[in-house]
Amino acid sequence: MPDPRSPSSQRPIVLVTDAWHPQVNGVVQTWAYMQRELAALGHDLRIIHPGGSRAISAPGEPDVRLSLEPARHLARALGSLVPARLHIATEGPLGWAARALARRRRWMFTTSYHTRFPDYLKTRFGIPAAITMAVLRHFHRDSRAVLVPTDALRGELGRAGFARTRLWSRGVDGNLFRPGSRDRLALPRPILLYVGRIAPEKNLEAFLDLDFAGSRVVVGDGPERARLQAGHPNVLWLGRQAHEQLPAFYDAADVFVFPSRTDTFGLVMLEAMACGCPVAAFPVSGPLQVVEPGISGALHEDLRSACLAALQLDRALVREEALKRSWRKIAQELVAALVPIRPGQHHVAVR
Repeated sequence: MPDPRSPSSQRPIVLVTDAWHPQVNGVVQTWAYMQRELAALGHDLRIIHPGGSRAISAPGEPDVRLSLEPARHLARALGSLVPARLHIATEGPLGWAARALARRRRWMFTTSYHTRFPDYLKTRFGIPAAITMAVLRHFHRDSRAVLVPTDALRGELGRAGFARTRLWSRGVDGNLFRPGSRDRLALPRPILLYVGRIAPEKNLEAFLDLDFAGSRVVVGDGPERARLQAGHPNVLWLGRQAHEQLPAFYDAADVFVFPSRTDTFGLVMLEAMACGCPVAAFPVSGPLQVVEPGISGALHEDLRSACLAALQLDRALVREEALKRSWRKIAQELVAALVPIRPGQHHVAVR
């Protein structure tokens, strides 16, 4: 008789997320990797996302689709399925619908805290951070575990009144992101690189305004690109690149610069490090969790000083530090954090 706790005999794990392809961000990348790794571990992960539903684009974010009928879309996607575990990844329309359904059916569930919406909404729309934080605290109140990517963020949320937080970090694909030819960019060195969305909350001007010899390169797109590109003609703007093309840019760069002060983690830092490219960043929550100062990068309130220090680091040791974090290990940690939808059921077996 099969073990009822084994992955193959379990009902599916259901993930509800408002963030999915074609969005390009760390949330989508994280769950795409989880889909792959959980399948490799023998788990059936069903992802419910806005695709296939009536949706509109978020203000200023054409790739971010918000479901107009989230409850109906969720009910149609679930059908008669009763999941083994339910995880709600985002606080958007689908996330709220999943929360309401779980409460109505008395299902236990877990949630993630991926995005600093209080900072984001204050920067973009002037909404007081305290109001947004109160809404988020309410959203996560009934979660059996709020998964957060860094110890620093876990402490912040604890001080803000969040209960039952649990550390769940991030990983890197060391096979895709690995050292290779450094000749992709025929530019004066040192080459400083930024990869990511071009939006106000990314604090990109701290990178663009650096007084630094050599070259600066931006890979990515977003609502601020036209304005910033017009104001910085001496920067090489390469636009959005396919995920599998990114290693060539990390390999070519001398320093990866991460100017954000609000990201909860920053997957791109790990990707750069896995290619051997050291990171320069501010000493804030995400970088403090990712970067080992003096080994894989440099953290300083003066970003120029951080860049200078990062240039001195051994690229082999930078990669070695990144490879301590595998997506397989992160997937196992996720499975261990999930809870049965009803008390008394077995936890999902961890392999």
